[in-house]
Amino acid sequence: MPHDHDHDDHSHSHAPPEDIVVRVKALENLMIKKGFVDPAAVDEIVEHYERRIGPHIGAKVVARAWANPAYKARLVSDANAALAELDVSRLQGEDIVVVENTDKIHNVLVCTLCSCYPWNLLGLPPVWYKSTPYRSRIVKEPRVVLKEDFDLPVADDVEVRVWDANAELRYMVLPQRPEGTDGLSEEELEKLVTRDSMIGTGQPARLTK
Repeated sequence: MPHDHDHDDHSHSHAPPEDIVVRVKALENLMIKKGFVDPAAVDEIVEHYERRIGPHIGAKVVARAWANPAYKARLVSDANAALAELDVSRLQGEDIVVVENTDKIHNVLVCTLCSCYPWNLLGLPPVWYKSTPYRSRIVKEPRVVLKEDFDLPVADDVEVRVWDANAELRYMVLPQRPEGTDGLSEEELEKLVTRDSMIGTGQPARLTK
């Protein structure tokens, strides 16, 4: 369900700490050395997350919606069916709802109970998305969190809607199409879609001259 809000200091890291990366790699190497893990299986898992799921899948969906008004209407009204048109799978059978940002509404995602997340569209969730401070504060003071932690101020006349995911229902934000992109192809539009813009904690990239 969405939480509508108008309105502790905490900064979010957008990448795992280096020591965690090192420990994970060491554990992976140890498991392979002892024969508990097949290196080919590890490579397949990595390939799966890099190519078959991830933010590039969500970016493709957003770009299609930006370029095709009819598809956008279907995506917002029945995301599951619209995603199936692009062969986007539902990994665990969960339903997907796509919420659209407009001039008057800004949407942002959270999972207050754990870290439910649209993996099939956005890949692995960022560390900050799973953190307790984000999960608790974004519901209570979304404007403050967006401005202070993500440098994303939201105007006072724009309604902020917080969508709380769960095991059966996941959300994705359809960000607003950047100005000056009317002549771009879907492939070019995809490059402007950021992961955070599909969570609601960021904006699409701007065109560079």
